Amino acid sequence: MADKDKYLKGQLLLDSGQLSGSFFQHTVVLICQHDAEGAFGLMLNRGTGKSVGDMIVADLPEALKECPLYVGGPVQPSALSFLYSDPLLPDANVMANLSLGHSIEELVELGEGLSPVRKIKMFAGYAGWSPGQLEGEMTRKSWLTYPASLELVFDTAPEELWRNILRRKGWKYKLLAQAPEDLSTN
Repeated sequence: MADKDKYLKGQLLLDSGQLSGSFFQHTVVLICQHDAEGAFGLMLNRGTGKSVGDMIVADLPEALKECPLYVGGPVQPSALSFLYSDPLLPDANVMANLSLGHSIEELVELGEGLSPVRKIKMFAGYAGWSPGQLEGEMTRKSWLTYPASLELVFDTAPEELWRNILRRKGWKYKLLAQAPEDLSTN
């Protein structure tokens, strides 16, 4: 197996049902970077309930200020990350037509050129794994994987994302998708 095949960059991680009661219960994490040094991901389906303009004091274009801000993960909750897509993004660093950014300057530049074909999603904090940590969690079957797509990252309602992907994975996962949040109420 080639080294790059063992890494999960460009994949979605879904709570396999083993993370009940944890920060990651029912989450979907896009793995943006993964190599021998560890992994970096962003949770796609947990909103802060605030807009970017409510939380960031930088001079941003109005279109960006109105965007919802998502919880990227439990690490460095004051750190800003963003995903952006463009059909003509030849140097995408996460997957085809999808890149990860962290600088306010780049965010402002992107915000000035937003269009229906260019999308952006912003996050406070991130999910991070030290070398070998994510691989250990995968061995313990804490996570399920699913190929990421621009549609899942940007166009699927965050509150439905986890269940939607489980249903797509097939009959074996539909029961998990239909389970109540608190299994003691079942």
